[in-house]
Amino acid sequence: MEIFVRGVDERYKRSLEHIAQLYFEEVEVNFTEHEESDFELSLNIRGEQLIQVSATLVGKDANEHASFEKHVGTLSSEKEWLKKAKQAANHVFVKVLTAYTGIAQPWGTLTGIRPTKLIHQKLRQLQDKAAVHEELRRDYLLSEEKIELVQRIVDRQLAVVPDLYKLDREVSIYIGIPFCPTKCAYCTFPAYAINGKNGSVEAFLDGLHYEIEETGKWLAENGVNITTVYFGGGTPTSISAEQMDKLYETMYESFPNMDQVRELTVEAGRPDTITPEKVEVLKKWKVDRISINPQSFEDETLKAIGRHHSVEETVTKYKLARELGLENINMDLIIGLPGEGVPEMRHTLGETEKLLPESLTVHTLSFKRASTMTKNKEKYKVASREEVLDMMKMTSEWTTEQGYEPYYLYRQKNILGNLENIGYAFPEKESIYNIMIMEECQTIIGLGCGAASKWVEPGTGKITRLANPKDPVTYNERFKHYTEEKIKVLADLFSKE
Repeated sequence: MEIFVRGVDERYKRSLEHIAQLYFEEVEVNFTEHEESDFELSLNIRGEQLIQVSATLVGKDANEHASFEKHVGTLSSEKEWLKKAKQAANHVFVKVLTAYTGIAQPWGTLTGIRPTKLIHQKLRQLQDKAAVHEELRRDYLLSEEKIELVQRIVDRQLAVVPDLYKLDREVSIYIGIPFCPTKCAYCTFPAYAINGKNGSVEAFLDGLHYEIEETGKWLAENGVNITTVYFGGGTPTSISAEQMDKLYETMYESFPNMDQVRELTVEAGRPDTITPEKVEVLKKWKVDRISINPQSFEDETLKAIGRHHSVEETVTKYKLARELGLENINMDLIIGLPGEGVPEMRHTLGETEKLLPESLTVHTLSFKRASTMTKNKEKYKVASREEVLDMMKMTSEWTTEQGYEPYYLYRQKNILGNLENIGYAFPEKESIYNIMIMEECQTIIGLGCGAASKWVEPGTGKITRLANPKDPVTYNERFKHYTEEKIKVLADLFSKE
């Protein structure tokens, strides 16, 4: 499918392309003023202060025609004009494509990954909930179902972290361990085989100890407290129990006021990395939340996506963690994995019900650009849009029946069915880190390989980023430089009133 767009320039290209991809599996959006085509969209954007966007979509072969208009009020600057013009163009594009295809988009024009952040921003401006919902309905074309879901999550987050809007002078810490037993087909995170040739594990850990020590020293000297600490990756439990023990000891010695940290999470996502010795280390250092991620309870699926553990091992390691005293366990499931449909998802939910972890993150498969799965799409056959929607509906109903509450949500490009990823938890078992990273209310300092620091300026909320190298070899060569860069940014960030 080709769509030729007339009347706007390349500045609109990215967002219009993404919207088109929500309606057609294979689509190319071309911007032209001259070429005749069988399928074209004309956008007419008029005005300097008052924008009026009109769009007519014509499919000549199918003799289809749809036309919509969107008006925007008086604007004060060129930057605001362009922003509103893009929003209006997206608005009419969604309307005409919905009319042409008959495919409804419950998320409307929202293509960003954080719909909840939009409501938080408006509530911080003391806007009325009813007015916010009307804006989402009118300007962003959200369905009633999605408005209700997003508001429910925002309410839950504010119940879990009542001072969410006041934590911008604290930080959270993300620590990336870039090693895994194997790399999953859908993964684009920095994840290297623990026994591979991508740099020494010990050399990497030496650099990570240095980053933790120097960052902790600056935080302590400048009176900046830590809200949460999160070990991700890769798989942080890929390293040995002894290496974990030394790393956590350095953390406790370096970070200020560890007794005041609200949450310490370690992803033990791959069940094949969990041992009794490692669980004892987690308990020793008061890790109060871990993840054990089956993704699916179908052995054939696990083989297909490159996870070298069995369903039986997932259950065994989950029970081991329980027996050894870990009381807050998260599990990740993925809707739409290759070869899976409603029956397989129903089986996975049934097996999850036998375990009932304290929290559950339900992802919808996304074809990430750099993943093995995306590069070999013909090899990985996935469910239709309709079946993915059925699986999501079934999962949502199941979580409600089990007593889980949704507490965070994010979306990704190329996600099946234009759906979402939702974190569910039993009351008082929500992950505070997940709320902090999604709502961008405070700085997240990234330490380790591939870890990205997200700087949120206190008072203004302005966001900038700085990422560490993704591969261990480069990280091992440059960790001192990146540590110095982070401390410079922190000094500048927290010197501002």
